[in-house]
Amino acid sequence: MEQLIGQTHKSWNKGRIIGQKPPLKLREIWSIRTHLQMDKSARDLALFNLAIDSKLRGCDLVKLKVSDIAHGKQILNRTTILQQKTKNPVQFEITEATRKTLKTWIEKTKLFSNDFLFPSRFKARLHLSTRQYARIVKHWVSMIGLDPDLYGTHSMRRTKATLIYRKTKNIRAIQILLGHSKIESTVRYLGVEVDDALDISEHMEI
Repeated sequence: MEQLIGQTHKSWNKGRIIGQKPPLKLREIWSIRTHLQMDKSARDLALFNLAIDSKLRGCDLVKLKVSDIAHGKQILNRTTILQQKTKNPVQFEITEATRKTLKTWIEKTKLFSNDFLFPSRFKARLHLSTRQYARIVKHWVSMIGLDPDLYGTHSMRRTKATLIYRKTKNIRAIQILLGHSKIESTVRYLGVEVDDALDISEHMEI
């Protein structure tokens, strides 16, 4: 149906900030962790740490089951999952600090092997939704004074990958960690060409 004359069309992105969501900086990671520890939020601390370590898309993170990251009571050092978007497997590490928070969360909520790791608080037997996860991320960044409109779930996915790239400049390693099929996708996702150009420019004295 054609738009009526004089009727204004509201753009879907009016008032929204569009573009790549920035990764968290190291000091921001530790600031959020400190807040969550002080709040004694076992679920959010486990979710935050695993989001950073896994570098997973939100749709994959929220669907993890206990069996994906643990054998019995033992939290795995590494695990592999099948990505929903690409249908390709991706492996990720689980650091000691993350393993401890996951163990605390699982024991506190008495989760079983086949249970979702982060069950929804609203619907029994279902996992946390991607929308709920997005709201949680915005709450995390707001806690430390960051603008929640600038950050999102992809900020969590990009954080550790960006830190690793800045330290190693190994784009192939980042491609593997993110589970991208093409290295060009990794370059675009991290915006590394722009970052590298800016780094060079900042160190040029004219």
